[in-house]
Amino acid sequence: MRQQRPIAVDLFAGAGGMTLGFEQAGFDVLAAVEIDPIHCATHEFNFPFCTVLCKSVEQTTGKEIRQRSQIGDQEIDAVICGSPCQGFSLMGKRIFDDPRNSLVFHFHRLVLELQPKFFVMENVRGITVGEHKQILKSLIDEFQACGYQVEAKYRILNAAKYGVPQARERLFLLGARKDINLPNYPQPITQPAKPNHNLDENSELAVCPTVWQAIGDLPEAEDYLELLHRDWVIAEFQKPSDYAEIMRGIKTAIDDYAYPRQFDTRILSSSLRTNHSETIRQRFQETPQGEREPISRFHKLHPAGVCNTLRAGTDKYKGSFTSPRPIHPWQPRCITVREAARLHSYPDWFRFHITKWHGFRQVGNSVPPLLAKAVAQEIMRNLKITPVKPSIQYNLGAERLLQLNISQAEHYYHSSRKD
Repeated sequence: MRQQRPIAVDLFAGAGGMTLGFEQAGFDVLAAVEIDPIHCATHEFNFPFCTVLCKSVEQTTGKEIRQRSQIGDQEIDAVICGSPCQGFSLMGKRIFDDPRNSLVFHFHRLVLELQPKFFVMENVRGITVGEHKQILKSLIDEFQACGYQVEAKYRILNAAKYGVPQARERLFLLGARKDINLPNYPQPITQPAKPNHNLDENSELAVCPTVWQAIGDLPEAEDYLELLHRDWVIAEFQKPSDYAEIMRGIKTAIDDYAYPRQFDTRILSSSLRTNHSETIRQRFQETPQGEREPISRFHKLHPAGVCNTLRAGTDKYKGSFTSPRPIHPWQPRCITVREAARLHSYPDWFRFHITKWHGFRQVGNSVPPLLAKAVAQEIMRNLKITPVKPSIQYNLGAERLLQLNISQAEHYYHSSRKD
């Protein structure tokens, strides 16, 4: 097998969950397209070697992606995307003519323009049922008519079966040029931990990290007054689990081929506190672990289980709604952005916007990196490339990128959501 880092392009990149997962599998993601300027700034901060095109895919061409990035005329190995899901979501009202649904066909157009060896599309499972299933079938038919094979027996993958301490089911659609074999779907490597339920003792799978193994070593945010007015502090961490050791950067997974980032492991970031009223704190305290608080309907995490699906709120252009955040398993408060990031498999060096609203939106909107990594590893096998540990270590970007409000971020990228 040859040794090199294959090239990928991330469309609808968000803050970069899919980008990170593919990087961890050994890819160089050299270009990312994202319309939300806050997400773009966070992506730029965490991936300083990747060119971010802050614009809609509708106004983006394959030629522009090549010209504005380091890709140039190099062959692209994979185009990946987690396209907008609201129009397909099983939550709430699903609208068949939601214009966001048509965005998947711009993904199709860009794949044809870029001619990668493989493509990966992630979306909510709602696209596989009812009227929306016809959109998915049309997309598959269009790809097959234009020189791409598509795995017709598409799969719903649960992140908890790939080492992520969160029950999160998403559709993954895999395609390949007709001159290349289709990749396999990744085989599960973990079984979800379930409190008060017997695990399959005959299974050869390891047990997925639990909520407490994921966040139990993190400093208690409420012990630090600084976190009332900023999102980071130098703090005292507790003894980590094996999973937490990797998240903190104490150890590196054997199959992690991401570029090392320089960061101070003493810093607890993305942990701005929430000031709950005493009434709310009392309700949270009285809610049993693993149950929903009756009034808010917030789910209280069970330390011995996995997290429920972390959902994203909407940005200001869709009403600025905040999705329910889980309640901490022991403390009478909602979890912090960093705790959500741990439950999503983001390492601690990965930073999010300083506000809770944007930070939770960035986590909840993204593909868990370890799930993306599992899919990327199957593509790497098909490429017959032996991934290599990079020798380059990167500094993270300028912290001001994480502090921009929407107007400032739009000005920074010369972008506007009005087009």
